[in-house]
Amino acid sequence: MMSQNKTATTLGLLATLLLAGCERPPVEMVQTGFRGTGMAQVYNPRTLSTMAELNRVPEPLAPAESSGPRAKDIYQNVQVLGDLSVQEFTRHMLAITQWVAPKDGCTYCHNPANLADDSKYTKVVARRMIQMTQHINSEWETHVADTGVTCYTCHRGNPQPQDQNGKQAYWYSAATPKRDTAGMLGWRNGQNEAAYSVAMASLPKDPFAPFLLRDENIRVQSGAALPQGDNAQTTKSAEWTYGLMNHMSKSLGVSCTYCHNSRAFASWEESSPQRVKAWHGIRMVRDLNNQFLEPLGPVYDADDLGPTGDAPKAFCATCHKGAYKPLYGQSQLKDYPELKAPLGSAKTAAAGD
Repeated sequence: MMSQNKTATTLGLLATLLLAGCERPPVEMVQTGFRGTGMAQVYNPRTLSTMAELNRVPEPLAPAESSGPRAKDIYQNVQVLGDLSVQEFTRHMLAITQWVAPKDGCTYCHNPANLADDSKYTKVVARRMIQMTQHINSEWETHVADTGVTCYTCHRGNPQPQDQNGKQAYWYSAATPKRDTAGMLGWRNGQNEAAYSVAMASLPKDPFAPFLLRDENIRVQSGAALPQGDNAQTTKSAEWTYGLMNHMSKSLGVSCTYCHNSRAFASWEESSPQRVKAWHGIRMVRDLNNQFLEPLGPVYDADDLGPTGDAPKAFCATCHKGAYKPLYGQSQLKDYPELKAPLGSAKTAAAGD
């Protein structure tokens, strides 16, 4: 009898351990695709409250008077937002402080003895980020629509963007792996490490450089029976694709069926409209990394650069942080319209700076 009790207790403990990693009910399901295809998202209500707090939008600052002298005519070295009134410009600076550096305040970017001084690299970066934000809101409505983005979309009160788990929400190019065929595992080639960047899968941990910096094909299968040239797809490129898709899934808090019909992943006709949004989003991030973020490498301190000496760059987690829409689709742009420059002007300013 004692032996049977011990056996039952042991089995009970083992069952508890095995089920500890499972989602206990209830869960919520939202259909996002065609009926009968299983294109639905499963949500855990116990984590939604945490996500709701992370995606809470701060109250906008009180509107400022638009009349009076322009900021560029009163202050020195105002290279962006200079057409705002002094009151509007001050309001915007206060908002940026709240969004990016609430602990350090104005001194995170400015020399308090001379606010016009550009000696702090953070000020140079912040100026470029304002231009980038205007560029997104003016040139990439195919992805951000009228909702737009602000500094808060990515930063949420942190000088460096963090994801929903408090980890860095930006990426660096991975150092070239060393060939090591002497060990039992052979040459890992940057994979088989259960990397956080690809949702703990044993896939290449840097699928971002090929697709979010370069413009290699995001594809699993070749487009021809005898692939050649642009149609050539290798096992390695397919693994990069799966790595990027894993990252996107985790970053948006959704499964593959948010965009794809799992019976025909490659078919656009059987995909949801979200796949088109994602297509534009990938190209938007690639544009931002090449035009704004990667060129800032010489500006940063050495400690802020990656293992290959490159600047931090954006990917899906930078804005989304586990939500299918950043801030669950709440827009701050209506309260800060200066972050949407007239069409074409943001691109011109970026190219000429």
